[in-house]
Amino acid sequence: MFCLQISSRFTLAIHIFACIYTFQNEYRVTSDFLAKSTNVNPVIVRKILGQLKAAGLVRVARGSGGAFMDKPAGEITLLDVYYAVECVEKGALFHFHENPNPACPVGRNIHLILDDRLAQVQRAMEEELASVTLEDVVRGLPNEASAPGDLSK
Repeated sequence: MFCLQISSRFTLAIHIFACIYTFQNEYRVTSDFLAKSTNVNPVIVRKILGQLKAAGLVRVARGSGGAFMDKPAGEITLLDVYYAVECVEKGALFHFHENPNPACPVGRNIHLILDDRLAQVQRAMEEELASVTLEDVVRGLPNEASAPGDLSK
């Protein structure tokens, strides 16, 4: 079965932000620290941090200085995160297969019947992502004083 979905980079980026928000005042939130929380290779974490940095959402101190949010959590929306880490240009969530057959009545009209509907679906998704901030997300985290397990080591 062929299935398209938003990659795990999006949820990983939100997880990374939640860790930065939760632990930045107590620990150096390094890629190794984040890798332990996400159970993802530190190289992948660094790549996502690089994308978030390029989008102006985080800053990363050289060496093992850690990562910090570059804006308050209430000013960063899930849409900002989505655009930072997904390989989707604005307005291009859905990609049509190339060259539908113009000799076929379906192929000839598929854009006519789908383009506007898919644009409407994308707008609805983007509006919903834009309505949720990282502050909204982290508000749901329990208030625990220390890093779980051995994340700080």
